[in-house]
Amino acid sequence: MASVYHINKGINKPIEFKGLKAQYIWYLGGGLVALLILFAVLYIAGVNIFICVGIIGILGSGLFLYVYYLSGKYGEHGLMKKVARKAVPKVIKMNSKKRLTKIIRHD
Repeated sequence: MASVYHINKGINKPIEFKGLKAQYIWYLGGGLVALLILFAVLYIAGVNIFICVGIIGILGSGLFLYVYYLSGKYGEHGLMKKVARKAVPKVIKMNSKKRLTKIIRHD
């Protein structure tokens, strides 16, 4: 009785779907859900169905292009690194030397 086990060759590799990597899949999914809600709101508001489809089609195309652009430019972790870099202060001001001497003494 021979058992056949399939080995997962994708260990430690990022999730990828049609060229989109990691968090960009979530961005695209969230954008599509937002477009679906926008379509429902426009339709319920009484906007002509062809205008609704046209607006959603144009915005959807823009969404796909922008998300693929971000995925290609920043890669898997690049966008998170860019956001993190903005959070790092450029200058640290200290008005008192007491804190600095306490930090140096404890090391």
